[in-house]
Formats: sequence, structure tokens, C-alpha cells
Amino acid sequence: MKKGVMSNTSRTDWARIDAMTDDDIDTSDIPPLTDEFFSKAKLRMPVSSLATVAIRVDSETLAWFQSKGEEAEQHMAAALRIYAEAQKNAATVRQST
Repeated sequence: MKKGVMSNTSRTDWARIDAMTDDDIDTSDIPPLTDEFFSKAKLRMPVSSLATVAIRVDSETLAWFQSKGEEAEQHMAAALRIYAEAQKNAATVRQST
């Protein structure tokens, strides 16, 4: 390879990664999430235009969000945003392999 030229070829063993279970992942370097952590945590809402939509949500999931307080809709929107971003990132990773 020429000096200064980067290769886009991944050397990651994706088949091994895909075959891993949660128990196979070493999380020993991750500190535990304590009550103190959550007491200091702040919900950060994305700054973007909002659209009003009607969706069907199972009653148990809706009840869980509503049990969290008055900001249930904002929490649901944040959860959907996090999910969408994770899917976009996963698609990008899949396309680069």
C-alpha cells in the first residue's frame, strides 16, 4: 500500500461478531449504572421540527411511558429517534462491509 493511502477494507471478523451472544461480550471495563448516575441524568431532546402522527402502540408499552410522567410523548419521541439513529448507523456499518 502506498504511503498516505488508506484502505476501506475492514479486517474485522464480522461472522465471529455476528455469532457472539451478549454473554460473550466483555463489559468489565464499563462502570455500573447506579442510582446516582440516573439521578444526575438529563433527557436531551433533539432539536428538529416535529410532526404530529397517530400510531398504534400496545397498551402495556403506552402505560409504561405514561407512568414516567407528563413528558410521556417526549420520551416516546426520543426513544423512536434513538432507534432510528441506531438503525441508520447499523445500515452504514453493513454497507461498508
